[in-house]
Amino acid sequence: MTMALRAMAQLASWPDLTETPPNCGTGRALRTVHNEIVHFHTDQDVDLHLTARAIRRFEDHLRSATAVRLVPGSRWVTIRLEVETDMDLLLTLVSLALQAHQAWPVSRAAPSAECNDHHDMALPRDNSGGS
Repeated sequence: MTMALRAMAQLASWPDLTETPPNCGTGRALRTVHNEIVHFHTDQDVDLHLTARAIRRFEDHLRSATAVRLVPGSRWVTIRLEVETDMDLLLTLVSLALQAHQAWPVSRAAPSAECNDHHDMALPRDNSGGS
């Protein structure tokens, strides 16, 4: 079983999340009553609807995580599941996303937020950091 399938199964058991077809049409998704939160596009690529405010608040931490890709202007982050710690990070960020959507709900008047699967380019990992 791939990490994506394991993460999907674990997250689907969370009481606030329900499996649904993704609006983008690719893969599988989990949503709350109000928003799609996670899209599993492939066995390795997962898009997470973190909200623009949460991304701004945690941007430095997100940029330092090698599994995370940010797309300028997107309310979603892409997580590449390659090792077990990437799955742990995904679970933590889904919890953060749920909190962000409760604390700072997206206005019904706001345009629908497309996941990063529809963007041409996710920023590549920067492994040149001092590690």
